[in-house]
Amino acid sequence: MIISISGLHGTGKSTIAKKIAEALSYDYYSTGNAFREKAKEMNLTLEEFTRHVEKHPEIDNELDEKIVKVAKKGDIVVDSQLSGFLLKSIADLRIILTCPLETRVKRMVERDGTPYDEKMEETLMREKSEAERFKELYNIDLNDVNQIKEAYDVVIATEGLSIEQVFNNAMHVINNKNPLAS
Repeated sequence: MIISISGLHGTGKSTIAKKIAEALSYDYYSTGNAFREKAKEMNLTLEEFTRHVEKHPEIDNELDEKIVKVAKKGDIVVDSQLSGFLLKSIADLRIILTCPLETRVKRMVERDGTPYDEKMEETLMREKSEAERFKELYNIDLNDVNQIKEAYDVVIATEGLSIEQVFNNAMHVINNKNPLAS
């Protein structure tokens, strides 16, 4: 089974995807981790690397091609903003997590230990850059409700829910999609 977990920064996609992979004994792959590793390799901050990627679309293409290659092996949970779109023809289940910006930023501040204003500025810059790149590269608009409905099987709003509640909701969906899952 191939499961895609998507969402904007701070929606909980990495946390939930890891928990699902662990619960199902599936592999886990994160484009966000791959992105951060590439930034680190180049000794750049996320903001600096994001600006670099704007001028080098081959980096997005490389990361996105890897998602498909890795997913085709099966029994995997893929955590990526675009996985619902990129894996549309091969994923068994595509889930997107949603949450308002302020709540997402508060979560990332808590996770990263960075000041709120700094994290808000970084998030707005990264999401603006990503929106422009994804539109240019793939004609994907992450704010287009119709595109979201087409690309995803399930939307889970995470605001006000604990990690366990989001995880349980996702597992309920997965178990109903795949009744043989334990």
